[in-house]
Amino acid sequence: MLNDKLKGFNIILASASPRRHAFLKELQLDFEIQLKPVEEIYPNELKREQITDFLAKLKAEPFLENLQKNDILITSDTIVCLGDKAIGKPKDEADAVNMIKALSNKTHEVVTSICFTQKTEQLIVNTSTKVTFKPLTDDEIHHYVNHYKPLDKAGAYGIQEWIGAIGITSIEGSYNNVVGLPTHLLYKTLNTIADSN
Repeated sequence: MLNDKLKGFNIILASASPRRHAFLKELQLDFEIQLKPVEEIYPNELKREQITDFLAKLKAEPFLENLQKNDILITSDTIVCLGDKAIGKPKDEADAVNMIKALSNKTHEVVTSICFTQKTEQLIVNTSTKVTFKPLTDDEIHHYVNHYKPLDKAGAYGIQEWIGAIGITSIEGSYNNVVGLPTHLLYKTLNTIADSN
């Protein structure tokens, strides 16, 4: 399938996320992981997918001068949006508790951008998923944060964890996007890149 189409390419995933690693393996893609630190700061006037587009592109910048002709670099960024307010990763457990309290009994959106960078071109795609939480009790929120330590997750929760099982009442859009990567979009875009080369 797709991996056969991409035989002449070297796929580089610039992410430390075990969830994103697992998704690429599930798509049966051969890839390598390369990490370069980036300070994830964006202009204040940006909203929603403008933020994730900007950060996904920013994460590609340290790799640009060393990319080879057959490399496809994949960088991505995910944020949680409550209205127009962007919620990133919590600073500490108290911040995580406050983030989940803000999401309780509301619908928010999980927005992800994926940036595909080659030596001579760059393509950014994005998508969003609506997620609704039931009213969460303080005990439920503290139990989750204490046991699951969701400090590496946008919005301070993982849909695939306990809080998702007990707290999420509806989801509209890609479930995998909420976990960490919209795999349908990754698959579609890599097919397009393969077909155009």
